[in-house]
Amino acid sequence: MTRFKPLPLLLLAVVAFYLLPLGLHGLWIPDETRYAQVSQEMLMSGNWAAPHFMGVRYFEKPAAGYWLIALGQAVFGQNLFGVRIASALTSALSVLLAYLIARRLWNDPRKNFACALLYLSFGLVAGQAGYSNLDPQFTFWVNLSLVALWFALDSRTPRARLGAWTVLGLACAMGFMTKGFLALLLPVLIAVPYMLWQRRLGELLRYGPLAIVVAVLMCLPWVWAIHVQEPDYWRFFFWHEHIHRFASGTAQHARPWWFFLPIMVVACLPWAALLPTTLHKTWKEKRQPATAFLALWMLLPLGFFSLSSGKLPTYIMPCLLPLALLMGHALIDLISQGKTRAICINGLLNFVVGMAAMVTLIYLQIDDPLYGNSHAEMFNLSLTFIVLLGWVLTNLLQAFRPLTLWATPALGIGLLVLLLPAGMPARISNNEMPDQFVLEHLEELQQTHALLSNELGSASALAWRLSRPDVAFYNTEGELQYGLQYPDAAHRKVGLDDVQSWLAEARQQGSVGVLMRVRSTSEHLEEGQLPPGGKRYRKGDLVLTLYPKSP
Repeated sequence: MTRFKPLPLLLLAVVAFYLLPLGLHGLWIPDETRYAQVSQEMLMSGNWAAPHFMGVRYFEKPAAGYWLIALGQAVFGQNLFGVRIASALTSALSVLLAYLIARRLWNDPRKNFACALLYLSFGLVAGQAGYSNLDPQFTFWVNLSLVALWFALDSRTPRARLGAWTVLGLACAMGFMTKGFLALLLPVLIAVPYMLWQRRLGELLRYGPLAIVVAVLMCLPWVWAIHVQEPDYWRFFFWHEHIHRFASGTAQHARPWWFFLPIMVVACLPWAALLPTTLHKTWKEKRQPATAFLALWMLLPLGFFSLSSGKLPTYIMPCLLPLALLMGHALIDLISQGKTRAICINGLLNFVVGMAAMVTLIYLQIDDPLYGNSHAEMFNLSLTFIVLLGWVLTNLLQAFRPLTLWATPALGIGLLVLLLPAGMPARISNNEMPDQFVLEHLEELQQTHALLSNELGSASALAWRLSRPDVAFYNTEGELQYGLQYPDAAHRKVGLDDVQSWLAEARQQGSVGVLMRVRSTSEHLEEGQLPPGGKRYRKGDLVLTLYPKSP
């Protein structure tokens, strides 16, 4: 740590672990194909206000997150790298924020580096950095708003204070336009109790309106544009995507209140065994302003998310930056005092996890092989073993040299995010990355006049790879249920009883491509309704049928 400059080292880690893997594997369903297609459609249509998913109104999220993904595709091309670069860059910017606020909090070069490295290598953060969705973007805007809040509270001059409150307003606006009202709530949730405790509520009342004005001015053009273009947007977005998801017992992804507690432990792997020491130190230093601020930042959003009916693991990502700061603070203090027990336990625990995963993989490969016998499958199996071996060795190094090699688990998680997605067995990659199947038959599909699919992930893979949003939906609605209620989208639905007549009519105009996911009983029934003939390809659960134009 004394021989290397921390920022170049962190930049190297970001390039190696966040950027290099972006183009090494296909798009996962359902998220990556959806966000790739929605943002591509913005580029093609020029409609940057109202998101559309395969030509159908899609009001589950605002527009700004799609803007950044679309920008990535505009700059780097409509490819895997272009689709994912927004997630990688916003994750990297959150790492930079960890470094900057650690420097402001403690002014200790070792803690600056440790906090940034821990956040960079948290399993959930590193995994999402190479995954195209809105959570890394939203997390960055929330992180920026709360880092700006601390800088505002810690500023010594009025000019610096005004600048920090302005940045806070900008971050809130972008967070709101990325994922909704939560971006406005979280800074308030932390600022009010902290400033009440510090007896600085008057400062919040003086400077808070500046952040509000900046946020309103930033949001107003888009808010007004989508209201004019789609008058029902705000009703659906507010009531269905916020109130219903938070309070309804039938909300999507309903989970028990304690769901996020084990997720927090898993999310901070490979550093999870440092949690007890971190929480103990936080409790001891709870009266220190910096520690109290970080504890509120971590715990209040965690409590709020736990009250919600709908829960997904990525919802707690805004809680991870303060956890990394508290953990880095505790870790460097342990090293300074020569206390190695917690660090050794962390390395040994990860070693056991890695060995258990390796033994399980060997057992499954013998009993019910995950990987086939082809050269490609054996290569993928080798990659997976390299990942597990790297995990085991790097954590052993931490366990046996805790004072000098405490950072080596970051290499283990880096290898995991770099190689594991590319080393997936074919039974997973074939079924969960349908864009690769589409890519294999791209030339033939480009000649088709019409497209049909019975599953939205496969349909969006078709639409994105072919730059054609006009895929018809065979006996499926899913998250497009709201958009398909509009009269101008009703013709996109094809029922079981209508599919043969639809195909006959479409084939009068040209050839037709039908991409089916055939796994369940109902999907076998859907496949059975298709007429015989055509050229058929199968890969895993995916079946592609190309029907020629009717004579």
